[in-house]
Amino acid sequence: MKTAAIISILVIGIIGSSCSQGKKKKGHNKDKNSKEAPAASTPAAYDLSNPVKYNMPADLLEISGIAFNNGDAGTIYAEQDEDGKIFYFRPGDSKVNQVTFGKPGDYEDVAVINNQTVILRSDGSLFSFPLKEVKAGQVNTVKEFKKMLPPGEYEGLHADGGKLYALCKQCAGTDHNKEDKGYILNLAADGNINQSGTFTIDVEKIAALTGKTKLKFHPSALAKNPVTKQWYVLSSVNKLIVVLDEQWNVLEAYPISSKIFLQPEGIAFDKQGNLYVSNEGDKANAGNILLFKYK
Repeated sequence: MKTAAIISILVIGIIGSSCSQGKKKKGHNKDKNSKEAPAASTPAAYDLSNPVKYNMPADLLEISGIAFNNGDAGTIYAEQDEDGKIFYFRPGDSKVNQVTFGKPGDYEDVAVINNQTVILRSDGSLFSFPLKEVKAGQVNTVKEFKKMLPPGEYEGLHADGGKLYALCKQCAGTDHNKEDKGYILNLAADGNINQSGTFTIDVEKIAALTGKTKLKFHPSALAKNPVTKQWYVLSSVNKLIVVLDEQWNVLEAYPISSKIFLQPEGIAFDKQGNLYVSNEGDKANAGNILLFKYK
């Protein structure tokens, strides 16, 4: 009798101990998972996994920069890496208009503002000409600005509020593990350009947001969201979209899939806040523009 009672007590104690340990283990796993939960992979306002895709014609296989005039989604302006031409068309249309503005060169981005069109070459040279000449089909009044920007490689240009913003992809004297430098320029009504200021982007903050101890950041393009007033900086090399506030403080960084973004080179917003990203093509794929609708 005593022996049976002792055995019963021992069995109950073992079962109780096992249940208690099981509960503790389950709770520990839950805390661990919550700490290691991955960050959001797409901005709240956009689904970066679900674009509308517009394939480009052969002339825009190497499409680079894109821009709108005052956010008008009816016409998108684009340029490509090799020819001194500007293209304009309605997204989705098969007809693409093109006008020559200069000799062949490594052109990287385009901006349209104040009835002027501005093209950025990779060496930092800028070319401005009237938008009305583009629409007329013949560009005659081209102004070239050399050495307006410090020596380096440039890919990103954006126009906002009468000013131009240029980002350096690779510049001597800049530690791209720590910061990236940008330049603010005034654009006059007659197309003249002069430098008016600088800004910096904290690359160490981008690295921290992406879970890296070190990141060498090389931006490809930038654009300002007219709805949120936030800056979006695109990097083809790093396969990232970085979101910043109006004072260039880094807020978010989102990895982008190479399956969707083949070789992202340009970024733009229309006035409704819809996001557009241009991708250079290759031997197997046409160049394209991806549209991500604002939610």
